[in-house]
Amino acid sequence: MKEVFTYSVGEFSEGHFRQAQAKVIQEVPLTIYLNRREVVTLLCTGKQAEFLAVGFLKSDGLITDRKQLKDIHVEEKPERLMVHVETSHDPFKLQRLKRSITSGCGKGTNLERNVETIASTTVTAKLTVTPEQILQLAAELDQRSTLYRTTGGCHNASLATSEKILIFREDIGRHNAIDMICGECFLDNIPTEDKLIVSTGRIASEILLKVVRLGVPILVSGSAATRFSIDLARRTNMTLIGRVRQGRMVVYNHAGRIAGL
Repeated sequence: MKEVFTYSVGEFSEGHFRQAQAKVIQEVPLTIYLNRREVVTLLCTGKQAEFLAVGFLKSDGLITDRKQLKDIHVEEKPERLMVHVETSHDPFKLQRLKRSITSGCGKGTNLERNVETIASTTVTAKLTVTPEQILQLAAELDQRSTLYRTTGGCHNASLATSEKILIFREDIGRHNAIDMICGECFLDNIPTEDKLIVSTGRIASEILLKVVRLGVPILVSGSAATRFSIDLARRTNMTLIGRVRQGRMVVYNHAGRIAGL
């Protein structure tokens, strides 16, 4: 699916308007069906639809084991996508269906139980990184952000070791980018306990909860964290770092994983 479109626009600069061409990012609804039941509709670029759908379901706790998956089918229609996921278990049996609208781009949703269940988790992974490594990973993320430089309309996220980025994903919402990483790790059995998530965008509570469920012990962003996300990081022993830019960063919770702190 095409992700960038060109529009003729009026651009105001240096005191006057002129005709210009603008590169605009794709936005398409993606509806996830789980065992023929509609779960959610996300707004996305349409890239990596299978990884995005599975990552969302994994982040929401509706699937927990790779062996539960029976089939994944992506159905592409004009102006929309549908992903049909079939499992061997009943994911709705013990789940409450009350949902809350999160603060993220695209009106993401998460089942209310996430805060209750994940907040009691303790992140125990032993991984140490230096401030210099964090700054380098953030710089590498920025260098890879070609879609953002083209359109100005997306977020980026990556799965990284302390030395380099392994998986890079970009989408209109940072939630989607992180879910795509989650889905790829889940489907391809990629270990996460010794990795970092490096992302753009505000660190709200639902982003932190997704990363905790993914099993990654360190979350880094160029933007700030919210009060609730900081509280959750301290309750779960997650290392949380924000406002990484120009040789500086804010460590909201280090949990012994930042060398020299």
